[in-house]
Amino acid sequence: MIELNNVTLKYRLLHDRSFSLKEKVINSLHKRKYTEKTSEEFLALDQISIKISQKERLGIIGKNGAGKSTLLKVISGILKPTQGTVTVDGMIQPLIEIAAGFNPEFTGRENIYLNGYMLGFTPQQIKAKEAEIIDFCELEKFIDVPIKYYSSGMTVRLAFTIATSIEPEILLFDEMLSAGDASFINKAKSRLDTLVEKAKGVVIVSHDLNLIEQFCTRCLVINAGKIEFDGMPIQANKFYKDHL
Repeated sequence: MIELNNVTLKYRLLHDRSFSLKEKVINSLHKRKYTEKTSEEFLALDQISIKISQKERLGIIGKNGAGKSTLLKVISGILKPTQGTVTVDGMIQPLIEIAAGFNPEFTGRENIYLNGYMLGFTPQQIKAKEAEIIDFCELEKFIDVPIKYYSSGMTVRLAFTIATSIEPEILLFDEMLSAGDASFINKAKSRLDTLVEKAKGVVIVSHDLNLIEQFCTRCLVINAGKIEFDGMPIQANKFYKDHL
């Protein structure tokens, strides 16, 4: 379904060498030197090679900055690797930063249509799904209120429901339930189960080790852009707790 061969991704980090007069005086008093480097290379992914088979539910865990979300973006095609190849058999729907496309001045209903367009729905398709989306996210009383007045949990509920109204072949998730309340998370997991049954497979990044253990059939532990462990979720969680 998905195959990565020696995938490497490098960033060039630029250093800002501009300083205010106040900073120059403080640095002079403390005998601090300005940085000599104007830029440096950062290895976000380091020779990643994996194969993800059809119907697998792959979890990816690791500390912040380990490269989890970067790997997901490379698989989805959002980022292009510096070296290596990515082969995907199937239509991918990356559910990454799913609330990023919301307009805070628009109401929840207006954002349903805005995000529906962005996901490739026609107006007729969005209209057909509108009532189901509103009902599932439980925002009937607030659906015509601008989302700038929504709590983070309300925003996530709406974004998740819109994003999972599609039925792609391959689903990619990145921490999309981190701000949801407990009752909605259970409801969302059931919805994901239904989606995955219809899809070829799923790849999910999460800090919720219980979610990974319950939902996934395989798990990668990523550290400093490298795969440190690849195996069953229970063993992956233990490795993560013991070694990272």
